[in-house]
Amino acid sequence: MPSSTLELARKLIARPSVTPHDAGCQDIIVEHLEPLGFIAERLRFGEVDNLWLRRGRGRPLFVLAGHTDVVPPGPPELWDSPPFDPELRDGYLYGRGAADMKGSLAAMVSACEAFAAAHPEHSPGSFALLLTSDEEGPARDGTARVVETLQERGEKIDWCLVGEPSSHTRLGDVIKNGRRGSLSGRLRIYGQQGHVAYPHLADNPIHRTAPLIAELATLEWDQGNEYFPPTSFQISNIDAGNNAGNVIPGALTLQFNLRYSTELTPELLRQRIETLLRDHGLRYELEWTLSGEPFLTASGALVSACREAIREITGLETELSTAGGTSDGRFIAPTGAQVVELGPVNASIHKINEHVQAADLETLSQIYIRVLERLLL
Repeated sequence: MPSSTLELARKLIARPSVTPHDAGCQDIIVEHLEPLGFIAERLRFGEVDNLWLRRGRGRPLFVLAGHTDVVPPGPPELWDSPPFDPELRDGYLYGRGAADMKGSLAAMVSACEAFAAAHPEHSPGSFALLLTSDEEGPARDGTARVVETLQERGEKIDWCLVGEPSSHTRLGDVIKNGRRGSLSGRLRIYGQQGHVAYPHLADNPIHRTAPLIAELATLEWDQGNEYFPPTSFQISNIDAGNNAGNVIPGALTLQFNLRYSTELTPELLRQRIETLLRDHGLRYELEWTLSGEPFLTASGALVSACREAIREITGLETELSTAGGTSDGRFIAPTGAQVVELGPVNASIHKINEHVQAADLETLSQIYIRVLERLLL
């Protein structure tokens, strides 16, 4: 018999909520939780739908956070079944968002339903869901704006569990207790255009930039620490805007990204790269984008509750990790909240035929229930 968690996941996947559109997912969740005493507050910023669902007013406040938007499905004809027509095959649920992260949302909702029914007067504390439709996009009008709103009116989050797909091969084998910072740059190097047969009359920006690229690619930024791997530097694109084989270009654009640990700051990284640019004698313009600073929840009640819940439900001893990309946890952690990410296996996220093991959804719901009980009872 299909579980209520599985059926809710199918209903959510059926909504084509490609970022920044919610496509009615948040309405479905409100319908499930409002009758149980959750107060729904819709916070729309720009074209982004956000939802704050809180039950109780006291402290401590435990928040389950996630997003209803998904990445575009890609060519539908490459899918074995339509991406927004959830299909159960061989024990797996297929559809865009199954793993990232409508499966987690369904598990969160069913966990909240079960907990509220079993413990109507749970404690002086309270719990809430924070949902956005702007996690897979620019992330400007989503969780970041909701957190600002909560801070302005004095609502303090103590613990936050983000439902991002954290597991590697088995549900619960990994939880993320932090994330690296992400700093990107768009570098424009100037030379002088000319004919390839007369290089002495031109200044080739590609040649000038090559030694800099070699140095940046081999530079040791730091050695990481107990919780974070060493900082990494990656070039994502190089473009001289030139399709002619007999023309030396006049400029080159290079895009790069640094994923950095708590050993460094954005200011130190900017200074180091701009010093290298000057040392190489380059004429340049450089635009920086800071997507998020590193955060870490090394220990505490939330990490302990998650590890104990996973051990009880699955028998696994979970691994703590800070690897991977950014998440909306980067907007919540700076408020002083303990933040972890715990969700399904992430092997198929953003791919064609995204899927999640169907049985994992009910298991994940049981883990969330145990976390709620450990923190609020």
